[in-house]
Amino acid sequence: MSECKTATETKPASDSRAGTDANVARQVTAALDAGDYARVRQLVEPLHAADIADLLEQALPGERRLFIEAVRGAFDPLILAELDEVVRDEVVDEFDSRELAAAVTELEIDDAVDVLEDLDSADQREVLQAVPAEDRAQIEEALGYPEDTAGRLMQRDLVAVPTFWTVGQTIDHLRESDDLPDEFFEIIVVDPAHHPVGTVPLNRAMCSKRSVVAADIMDLNPTLIPAAMDQEEIAYLFQQYNRPSAPVIDEQGRLVGVIMIDDIVDVIHEEHEEDLMRLGGVSAGDLYASAVATTRTRFTWLLVNLATAVVASLVIALFDAAIEKIVALAILMPIVASMGGNAGTQTLTVTVRAIATRELTGANALHLVNKEMLVGLLNGLLFAVLIGGVGLVWFGDLALGLVLAAAVVINMLVAGMAGILAPLGLERVGADPALASPVFLTTITDVVGFLSFLGLAAWLLV
Repeated sequence: MSECKTATETKPASDSRAGTDANVARQVTAALDAGDYARVRQLVEPLHAADIADLLEQALPGERRLFIEAVRGAFDPLILAELDEVVRDEVVDEFDSRELAAAVTELEIDDAVDVLEDLDSADQREVLQAVPAEDRAQIEEALGYPEDTAGRLMQRDLVAVPTFWTVGQTIDHLRESDDLPDEFFEIIVVDPAHHPVGTVPLNRAMCSKRSVVAADIMDLNPTLIPAAMDQEEIAYLFQQYNRPSAPVIDEQGRLVGVIMIDDIVDVIHEEHEEDLMRLGGVSAGDLYASAVATTRTRFTWLLVNLATAVVASLVIALFDAAIEKIVALAILMPIVASMGGNAGTQTLTVTVRAIATRELTGANALHLVNKEMLVGLLNGLLFAVLIGGVGLVWFGDLALGLVLAAAVVINMLVAGMAGILAPLGLERVGADPALASPVFLTTITDVVGFLSFLGLAAWLLV
């Protein structure tokens, strides 16, 4: 799909981050409004593809269409690989099948797959028919792997040499070959069956004498990535072992590709962003999606939260007689639920991150559960003094202050426990802790908060 590029053939990145400069964005918008397409091309020509992608993401939908029209003849295909998925789908619609085929042909296979995978099957077939046969075969092979796996991420262009080759033979091969990757950091050493048995970092190869055999300087036991491995697992391996790249193998253990660190940086960002968004019941594409689409995706989450609110309201209804007699209960009970919810969210956030980064395992789970319960208890005691004092000073009722303090301790203790046990339990049964845990946590802290405060008040004060 690509030949080895020299430094003069590769467009340098902008040092000034001009693509994200609000002034540049305003100038581009003004040029588009004036129909001055030459000015638009002049403004974006020095920018890196990632910066141009930023401009497209910041533009309104109508402006994006004009932008594409302005730069159509000089559109860098790398821009497509840098775009948010929602915006990319919109931009891709502005190209016909032949233009899109020409663009994906210039991309690495993994980037080409990113562009094509969201097209409907008919459009996808039409574009692929216009792609050269060799590239089409590689793209179709990649699309055959499940989404978010190594087979989708890997690059097919790589450097592999047999164990008996010398450094000199390897260097000569690199100099003479017309079909090298654009970038690579390691030379993969393979056995006669094309199984990777080691890797040689480029710096080590360049510092070794020409007569040295690859098998003598290679790193043994390389980190091998099965083609069906999930991208989250791959990201963990790269982070754990500080890999710049890693060979990908098929079911028979044969070398089929390589995954580069730049792709894994994107995966790590995507996975962490996804977890963060799911904690709030939103998605990363909400920023660029239409109001109707965003409303539709958020409605389900809000509906679930409505159900939890109804449950909490039913708990309150059990104590309506006590609330009628002591109006202060209605004023103070949100404090108990709110403190529990906030404390639980702190624990939940730390726990979800620890699960994602493999820092929370079966070996240390019990210790961390005990720790979070202790933190909840200690914070509960500290805030019990403060909030109980507020109740005493506000309403001049010592008993009411003590009930409020006791309810805060109970709810913050339970919140600490729920904040870690809910995601652990969901992860154990195969559910996404980031997506489902907030619902459980909200329900638990609301119900326990209201039940403990109103129950104690009904028992001791009424």
